[in-house]
Amino acid sequence: MAGLESIFRPVAGMRPKLACEIRPEGVMAARPGRRHGELIMAFAALPEGTVLPGLKVPNLTNQRSVTAAIESSLGDIGVSSGALAVVVPDAAARVLLLDFDTLPSKRQEALSVVRFRLRKMVPFDVEGAAVSYQIMAERDSQLHVMVTVMPGDVLEEYENAVRAAGFDPGAVLPSTVAAAAAVFDNGATLIVNHTGASVTTAITQGDEMLLHRSMDLPADPLSREEEMAQAVITALAWYEDTLKGMPGTFYYAGPGGAGAAAQSRWLSLVDPAPRIADLGSTEGSALTTIPPGVTAGVTGALA
Repeated sequence: MAGLESIFRPVAGMRPKLACEIRPEGVMAARPGRRHGELIMAFAALPEGTVLPGLKVPNLTNQRSVTAAIESSLGDIGVSSGALAVVVPDAAARVLLLDFDTLPSKRQEALSVVRFRLRKMVPFDVEGAAVSYQIMAERDSQLHVMVTVMPGDVLEEYENAVRAAGFDPGAVLPSTVAAAAAVFDNGATLIVNHTGASVTTAITQGDEMLLHRSMDLPADPLSREEEMAQAVITALAWYEDTLKGMPGTFYYAGPGGAGAAAQSRWLSLVDPAPRIADLGSTEGSALTTIPPGVTAGVTGALA
């Protein structure tokens, strides 16, 4: 899972200049425009049930349809090949925030230490999984590390769909990790990322991920709204307890965007609720009809 180690502070020239996010709704593609901060974007819809994110295969029930959507969306922005930053659903990976007393200076040796720590923390074979890490901070003689781990066969599914479309998966990033880089704020920020049947709440501060929690949502609509609200309430409580304040705004990515979320039952259950704003590109040229709330992943991947 290349690319995670530089998501907040990318090395110039190291990150692919193209990005796509594979979502249950469809494939969102983007590339930089001519103006600073501008993205050229396109979206290709997928039939319901084509992408079923999880830690077991299949995630892609119809790989040909996903490949066709990748080809279509990237073709619409004028590209047909190249290295691609691929954003995958949070439910297809696990992101953990861990503390270490120390890590070896050599990356491969450090990865071995991280893998050993993960063995009893994830419900799949760590040895066959893709693992990446980023040291967030060093405080109180401890390293605070963000670790991403993804089952090898699940990663292979997504990479095969990308390669079949003629692109090289140069970096693979979970949705919220990618989206977090779209926040241009050195202060503390609360993110709510709703993708398919899961929701992730995250809190960042500058270059550090302080909180990352993903949960599956029930199928029943009323129960789903209540679980969404509870996820946000829990994140707000963590924010208040840890940072001794409350966010004035939180950033939302998901179906319908912030406009729909502001009218939702789940947000009405959050009391008091901060102002909600869209997370994603604010400067873009949309070459196809793009559903609200789906641009955050590619915006962050290209930040």
